[in-house]
Amino acid sequence: MSQANLERLKSNADRATEVFLLQWPADADDGLYAPIHYLMSLGGKRLRAVLTLAAAEAEGQPAEIAMPAALAVELFHNFTLMHDDIMDEAPLRRGQQTVHHRWDSNAAILSGDAMFTLASIALTGLNASVLPAALQMFNRTALEVCIGQQSDMAFESRENVTLDEYWNMIRLKTSVLVAASLALGAQAAGASEARIALWYQLGEQLGLAFQMQDDLLDAFGTSATGKQMGGDILSDKKTFLRIHAWENASAAQRSEMNRWNGKEHKPQEKVAAMKAMMVDLGSDRVARERMEGCIEAAETCMDALDLKGAHRAWFEFVAGLVTTRQS
Repeated sequence: MSQANLERLKSNADRATEVFLLQWPADADDGLYAPIHYLMSLGGKRLRAVLTLAAAEAEGQPAEIAMPAALAVELFHNFTLMHDDIMDEAPLRRGQQTVHHRWDSNAAILSGDAMFTLASIALTGLNASVLPAALQMFNRTALEVCIGQQSDMAFESRENVTLDEYWNMIRLKTSVLVAASLALGAQAAGASEARIALWYQLGEQLGLAFQMQDDLLDAFGTSATGKQMGGDILSDKKTFLRIHAWENASAAQRSEMNRWNGKEHKPQEKVAAMKAMMVDLGSDRVARERMEGCIEAAETCMDALDLKGAHRAWFEFVAGLVTTRQS
């Protein structure tokens, strides 16, 4: 039943997205809307949109009442992916060429900007009584995501980044959008401020758990992720795994980690060596423990929201998906 409900909400979000984007059609020569249609056609879990719709239903309203917010968070999320791929020089997204590889970086930048604008346009479809508060949350979240991304980039040139700094960075870059997705769904349904805050906290914990699994999948996942495997390791990206390994490494181990920095090494050898050190230092185990702690905190929020029956089962199902997904 939970899987069927997930597929129902995802199908509704997919269909609404297609209909919404028909207002901005693209032909083969178009360099603005074609990349948007291309990226959205690659699929994806639509997790944020689904969460928005599910929160509205859990608050006793039909999912459709929150569809403008679901479209907004999904378009915004994909806008960030389009720009992130440029910054990360990523060749693949969902197993296909990234937009800046299929077109060029300028097209990806401009199309990403257009996606952000379309997200704002979509949000204005909410009921006028909740729109001001929703816009405030959406805009605050958008700014926080940018702050998180800037911190992520700043970490690249810093030798020492603490786990606490990393945790706050992923909260901003990844978690707050998941949190806002649930909160916007509750807002659209007319929930109280206290309940909206609880939905936000629930999403925040799910988002942190999601990022922990993302870090683990990049290093220890399979090609099923649709991304370049070991991409974070190859780019010397400071993930939870790498920072934990560095903080707990001996002087000799730190010297060995430094030896693998840079792009002059054979990719497979570099990934294998860094993964081995992460395992030796227990970094993968600690990351999984952090992820499990986030899920426990999310379940506490479910208790406070008094989620029961099918709604409780569905959100527990989603929490399980976050921690067991392979893509």
